[in-house]
Amino acid sequence: MARSPAKMPPPSRRMRGFEPAFGLMKDPVRAAGESRGFAVAKLLTHWAEVVGEELARCTRPVKVGYGREGFGGSLTLLTTGPMAPMIEMQKEMIRAKVNAIYGYNAISRILITQTAPIGFAEGHAEFAPAPKTEPAVDPAIKAAASQTAAPIHDPGLRAALETLAENILNRRKTTEGKQ
Repeated sequence: MARSPAKMPPPSRRMRGFEPAFGLMKDPVRAAGESRGFAVAKLLTHWAEVVGEELARCTRPVKVGYGREGFGGSLTLLTTGPMAPMIEMQKEMIRAKVNAIYGYNAISRILITQTAPIGFAEGHAEFAPAPKTEPAVDPAIKAAASQTAAPIHDPGLRAALETLAENILNRRKTTEGKQ
């Protein structure tokens, strides 16, 4: 007699409503980080919080390597040529902050790799992000957005709605101009 296949439970559906975006990306980010030796993804995602804004602007963690001999691994940091001596002097402080994230002495040494300020790390952007420039808004669009949000009494909400209305009206203007 042939065996009947075991009944599988139906696939579970998310019934929690909206989820944060990182909650959906958590597993792929963890897998990508672990393939480069980062057991703690927080080191990659919160690098500026780990080492501070000033160091985060000029360094990027590239990989964590574990050798066969001894304890602890090597953290490879990417930096520009002129900043390398400054980073070299701060290696012990960086190592202490990184080990605080891991919760034990996981990193025993830090290696510094120098590169050009742009085009590093598989095509990522520059070290210091370019300052954002706001495009000039047409005064007629600004007036229409302000009039739309005028009945709102809360100033924070009104400002947010004005910005939203400006963006929508600007988008309509640019799409109409392309047609």
